[in-house]
Amino acid sequence: MNTNNTINPDRPLIVGPENLEAPYPISVSGTVVKGFGRGSKELGIPTANMNEEALEKMFNDFTTGVYYGWAQVGEKDTTVYPMVMSLGWNPYYNNEKRSAEVHILHEFESDFYDESIRIIVTGYIRPEQNYPSLDALICDIKTDIEVAKHSLKRKAYDDLRHDALFSAASKN
Repeated sequence: MNTNNTINPDRPLIVGPENLEAPYPISVSGTVVKGFGRGSKELGIPTANMNEEALEKMFNDFTTGVYYGWAQVGEKDTTVYPMVMSLGWNPYYNNEKRSAEVHILHEFESDFYDESIRIIVTGYIRPEQNYPSLDALICDIKTDIEVAKHSLKRKAYDDLRHDALFSAASKN
């Protein structure tokens, strides 16, 4: 079964309350580092992996799973993009090391390793889980992307694109 253009119809397309509730929003800044090299090559879903210091904060503040929110990369581009973030062990790949893999919903022309990255996490989509196949994993990731897009359209969530975290970077 090829699920590359399919989403899971059994999952809701909007998650979280109409207005943000504690502990959200949560802001995290870090640096993009090389990851496992699977996002683009194997999944067709490129990710920005965050450095150890940023990971420490996230693992203190979050449980493992999939989250959504906003992201901005570098100091020159002031654009804020929707994002989906996998935080944890990635059971399908049997990772021995936790990671934070941010999939920014924008097609970038080139890699941006060593660039700064700022994210605002606005909500939780689902727990991390194992999958019987790569296609099943890709289907769930594509569903996560649609959930993020729909969930971020709500006013309280959309307003966070203009947060001071992002505007501070544009003044550098």
